[in-house]
Amino acid sequence: MAQSESFPFLGETLLFLALAGLLIPLLQRLRINQVVGFLAAGLLLGPHGMPSWSSTLPWLASLPFPSPPEVEQLANLGVIFLMFLIGLGLPLGRVWELRTWVLRTGSAQIALSTIAIGLIAYTLGQQTSAAMVLGLVLSLSSTAVVIQLLTQRHLLETPLGQAVFSVLMMQDLVVLPTLVLIDLLAKPQPTPWGALLWIGLKSVFAVALILVVGKPLMAPLFRAMTRQRQPEVFVALTLLAALGVGGLTAVAGFSMTLGAFLAGMLLAETEFRHEIEVTIEPFKGLLMGLFFLSVGMGFDLRELLREPLWLSLGALGLLLVKALIAGPLLFVGGLPRGAAVAGGLLVAQGGEFAFVLLGQAARGGLIEPATNQFMMTVVVLTLMMTPLCDRVGLVLSHWLDGQDRTSPPDRLSDHVLIAGCGRTGQRIARMLTQQGIHLLAIDHDAHRVAKLRAQGLAVVYGNAARPEILQRMALPRASLLIVTLDEPRAALHTVIEARRMCPDLPIYARSHDEIHAQALKAAGATTVVSEMLESSLQVAAGVLRHCGIPETSVQTMVTTERQLSTESTDAVVKPPRPHRPGGARKG
Repeated sequence: MAQSESFPFLGETLLFLALAGLLIPLLQRLRINQVVGFLAAGLLLGPHGMPSWSSTLPWLASLPFPSPPEVEQLANLGVIFLMFLIGLGLPLGRVWELRTWVLRTGSAQIALSTIAIGLIAYTLGQQTSAAMVLGLVLSLSSTAVVIQLLTQRHLLETPLGQAVFSVLMMQDLVVLPTLVLIDLLAKPQPTPWGALLWIGLKSVFAVALILVVGKPLMAPLFRAMTRQRQPEVFVALTLLAALGVGGLTAVAGFSMTLGAFLAGMLLAETEFRHEIEVTIEPFKGLLMGLFFLSVGMGFDLRELLREPLWLSLGALGLLLVKALIAGPLLFVGGLPRGAAVAGGLLVAQGGEFAFVLLGQAARGGLIEPATNQFMMTVVVLTLMMTPLCDRVGLVLSHWLDGQDRTSPPDRLSDHVLIAGCGRTGQRIARMLTQQGIHLLAIDHDAHRVAKLRAQGLAVVYGNAARPEILQRMALPRASLLIVTLDEPRAALHTVIEARRMCPDLPIYARSHDEIHAQALKAAGATTVVSEMLESSLQVAAGVLRHCGIPETSVQTMVTTERQLSTESTDAVVKPPRPHRPGGARKG
């Protein structure tokens, strides 16, 4: 494709964005896994796909097919942001909670899979170093595909999801040591043990330094820079955190993926975690799509046609070996039989980092180019077969355990969600906490969130008007939503989105005036309390008492006026919006 001098990858970028805009909605409509879809698109657009037919069909030669090397360079950003999101899902407290699964089951899965696959490779004629690398690389699974499947089926917070997530977590932690090992094995002269020890100590020191120094700096930096509540500043800070820390580790001689992973872990401990996840998700999805597009471009369908038997046996053998190892380990770890079988099938495929690691091993001369192409093809085939493995696991789980493993999680449920932590929200939160009522609050003022978290309140940073944030706050499983946002427009949008997501959820909202109250009622709020009305009633009650009116008469008049105002608001309210399903439950 012809390149622009001012933008070297302009053609590839435009073509990919157009492809993503058309392909992603189509895949969602057809319920096809996005990873599989992008792999297939890469195969079609790559040099071994439609361009290879240009001699037979001359009109294909005029089409602007992307260039695999340029696409691969852009796709590396997808790997960086994938590691950033992985780190964001690994707060140190979460790692400690899952330490048994991570250290015991995860380590055993990697060790046993490495030994089994390595022995098979050695038996088939590979050198010892090549067999070791192949075993270690193919023991890793696809975090991107598995997490997406778990999220789609709402399994991430179930015991199965937590166990599988722990295994993937341990696999992600060994990616960096695997990169270091490949570099060491690829050197002409073996590295002395002293040098290996020094490299290990330097790696540990670099990671510890970033975590120790970065932890007290990251949250204050975000609080200071998000004071004006400008979304573009938050996006810039998020990208700076991922790429900036990645750049520091690259300067220190390590990969940028390590830095992005550490940056995610640092931010996972802060109140900004959920907002960052929602902010970075579209970037991650596009860049990961670009990554798998580049992988598909390297897939030569003629290899499959040339050796269909061996490639099919290789893919099925990899799935079988890893499933037979991971399944029993998950069962020994405490999962029911069916869930253990389903988990074993979920992590049986090869991982996305296999393409990076195998490519590095091939460039270092550890494995032959033909072996590299063969194993990459096997990994692609296992990735395409993962959705089928997941469905088989679902059937087996239901048959063996006698229950549906897609039951909704109960980690966060029956809680009161408070949108807005101004004076009113704080007062409500304190009163509910005193009564032992489980609550979760969200606010868009970083300094206020930090202050309230220091006081022990469960508050996170985020924009409650965004449906993604409400979903992450488990709104569908909440018992009640209270909207006390200071900005009328934000409060209205929050009620609209909450009612769209949960037609029967009770929603209590504070309005700033009567017009705002009418809008909130029309949007689906169950009960609206007018800030101006209550203030005027309190002033009027004080005046009446001062004039000598008896207390009982004052309370009666206030109650009557409040009821009349409420009825007036209900009378002028517009019908519910057509797009809102169901109706609000009156309470």
